[in-house]
Amino acid sequence: MTIKTAHQGGAGIAGIGLSVEQLSHAYGARQALDGVTFSVARGTFCALLGPNGAGKSTLFALLTRLYASRAGVIRVAGHDMAATPRAALARIGVVFQQPTLDLDLSVWRNLLYFAALHGIAGKDAARRSEAALQRLGMAQRAKERVRDLNGGHRRRLEIARALIHAPDVLLLDEPTVGLDAAARASITDHVHDLAASGLSVLWATHLTDEVRAKDQLVVLHQGRILADGVMDEVTAGRPLRDVFLTMTANPPTVAP
Repeated sequence: MTIKTAHQGGAGIAGIGLSVEQLSHAYGARQALDGVTFSVARGTFCALLGPNGAGKSTLFALLTRLYASRAGVIRVAGHDMAATPRAALARIGVVFQQPTLDLDLSVWRNLLYFAALHGIAGKDAARRSEAALQRLGMAQRAKERVRDLNGGHRRRLEIARALIHAPDVLLLDEPTVGLDAAARASITDHVHDLAASGLSVLWATHLTDEVRAKDQLVVLHQGRILADGVMDEVTAGRPLRDVFLTMTANPPTVAP
């Protein structure tokens, strides 16, 4: 049975940045997602928590239109992904699990190049790039070559790059993989700050220590949503790790 609690925000208060309704996707006979439904309000950090193979990567592929599904509806800042994909994608910033930076360009050149892909150039591109670097505490690294940055700073740069076009929704797929504890904590803090500034954040992870008590928590297992609500209400005072392991120990069942 799916656990539902009242989570932060709402259409009547802050508006919905990301909405997913009855989304399903299959690879041949294997059902990767089955009727996935949830929404992320503006100004909300939503942790999409699931073990490896839960369907998180498939969901992100659908949200970024790498795949298209015939079953379900995705809306980004009110734009239907199927009906108006360009408008929907324009409102999304993405940090993929695998790095996508040009290692031989400087931090600054990486940002300007990405801005140009969005049709942003000249003084506007410089202004946006500077603002994004300031926001992520990377301004002093602008002239450094990306190859010379450590893993944590590269991730910060990818987040800064994802903000260049002022999206409404920020998607991050396992963004702390391979980082040490200090870098993980720093990145998590930065992204929580971004959510507090008004972004709708969907943070995919399998690490329970990245989820905070007042975060929206969506637990995905074997392609189905097992819980959706404020973390400390879903766990009812128990450690999230224990609750998560219990939830995902057995195949999910459909609520009557």
